[in-house]
Amino acid sequence: MTDVFEPLDTRDARLVLRSTGLLAAFNAAGVLTSGDVHVARTLGELGGEADETVLLAAALATRAVRSGSVCLDLAATLELAAEPPATPDPAPGVPPDSATAEPSATAPAPPAAPAAPPVPTAELPWPDAPAWADAIARSPLVALGVLRWERGLLYLDRYHEQESQVLRDLLTRAESAPPYDAGLVAASLERVLPGEESAEQRAACVRAVELWTSVVTGGPGTGKTTAVAGLLVALQDQAAARGERLRIALAAPTGKAAARLQQAVHDSATRFGPDDRAKLAGVQASTLHRLLRRDPGNSTRFRHHRGNRLPHDVVVVDEASMVSLTMTARLLEAVRPDARLVLVGDPFQLSSVDAGAVLSDLVRGFEGRPGSPVASLSTVHRYGAEIRELAEALRTGDADRVVEVLGAGHDRIEWVRDEDPSARIRESALGTALAVRDAAEAGDGPRALRALDRHRLLCAHRDGPWGVRHWNRRVEQWITAETQDPLFEAAYLGRPLLVTANDYSLGVHNGDTGVVVATPEGRRVVVDSGGGPRDFAPSRLGDVETMHAMTIHKSQGSQAEEVTVLLPPVESRLLTRELFYTAVTRAKERVRVVGSEAEVRAAVDRRAQRATGLADRLRDA
Repeated sequence: MTDVFEPLDTRDARLVLRSTGLLAAFNAAGVLTSGDVHVARTLGELGGEADETVLLAAALATRAVRSGSVCLDLAATLELAAEPPATPDPAPGVPPDSATAEPSATAPAPPAAPAAPPVPTAELPWPDAPAWADAIARSPLVALGVLRWERGLLYLDRYHEQESQVLRDLLTRAESAPPYDAGLVAASLERVLPGEESAEQRAACVRAVELWTSVVTGGPGTGKTTAVAGLLVALQDQAAARGERLRIALAAPTGKAAARLQQAVHDSATRFGPDDRAKLAGVQASTLHRLLRRDPGNSTRFRHHRGNRLPHDVVVVDEASMVSLTMTARLLEAVRPDARLVLVGDPFQLSSVDAGAVLSDLVRGFEGRPGSPVASLSTVHRYGAEIRELAEALRTGDADRVVEVLGAGHDRIEWVRDEDPSARIRESALGTALAVRDAAEAGDGPRALRALDRHRLLCAHRDGPWGVRHWNRRVEQWITAETQDPLFEAAYLGRPLLVTANDYSLGVHNGDTGVVVATPEGRRVVVDSGGGPRDFAPSRLGDVETMHAMTIHKSQGSQAEEVTVLLPPVESRLLTRELFYTAVTRAKERVRVVGSEAEVRAAVDRRAQRATGLADRLRDA
């Protein structure tokens, strides 16, 4: 389905008033923002490019990066533009549900401006495909290297260089293999991962031992972290046999994911013998940013790089689907050539918020190749068959099967199709909120954090009737009705918090969760970080938001006993299979899906496509 965009009026800051030609037409239609137009015009002025079709391509490439793609796929763009119009798409740069955002309760709504009719992309003045591609290929911007034109993909130079660097580093690391004792590896793995039920995990570990770079994939509950624990024991045995000490780094994109990784590795080790358990006792996890050590003067550079490599012998990165192209490039240049790098994740989950889809690119790029570094785990060891069936149907895109599983009436799966689902949501959301509040009033921070993981309300949007802000307010209203506490204070007791930015001075990271609790010193925020619960004065935590509900994107790397998934309307751009799958697989015990059959089917049928060239370049390498 082609996109439909809301036109911009003359008061909109995203409209470039003095723009002309193609850039003006696409900007006025809401396809391009003022930033996209200004970047394209500046490139044209600096590079001596006056062809408006090339400038349009440069602006669309800028927009593509903003949308998560690494480049502009010219053929796919024209193919989508030629299809019949679908449902309206909010303007780029604006929250997708801004049109349905609720007005302030205290301020009167401004007079509504007459709405211009939506503009289907098929009706815009798209250039002729062969002529457009030829103009790009002959552009001085390509000759200068400002833009990169390759395989029908148009890159901004920065992202082409990052993708090329990732490709070069992966291929260089594949040119040699680490030494190892195969017999000792087999003995170690048979000891810690015994039996036929662990055969997949042992095979994945062997692959990771054999190569400098490996990828371990699988859905939730397939034992990825157990495999990592077994791998680390086997590598410890290898190092001990050589009289060496193994230096291990565990990392994840967010603080919450890092804490889960560390806890999961230690939990997996509890099934090992005392000697093997001791080998993992001191292993800790951190965020990728902390591992690479942020450079205070540069937001995309780190203190560990090619000239100052990480000291570790093995680096394991969990939740690798959340790692962007830029972060992958920085990681690869920081890992020693003679150190093992193990990327662990689920390629069917949502990709990074930033540009790139590296994990899925690696899986697709190495698919079917002899000696592939990708090991896939498929046997689910954790949750019940019902959630497993739903996740598998989503993964394979079987909409009929998804509807069948949802409608079967399983104890672990509930499908809410009510016009007003608040009554069905209230019981779980309010029950969890009150349990958190009770623990907070008692001053029991760890219990409050545990209660917070009983239920998670997940939304696609931030605003509007299907968004996080709306449902955070609803839960707070329910708390007030139940307790008679108006919750006027920002630091009200039991307020659940989500950290939204790294704070290295405090040691808290994006994705960490916390609760406001009562202590003898006053109200404090107890934060669940990788090193265990820590407490801070509420005023010291600036970048936080209420977490009675959270976005599905931010839920990655975390889990809850019960999850309620609130699907947005069919016309939402965010309603995709990857979003639905990610939300469902956050649940340990029970899933509640709120949405119509049309919304369920739309989610299953719609993929979150990102344009990149890495997979094809890996296939051809």
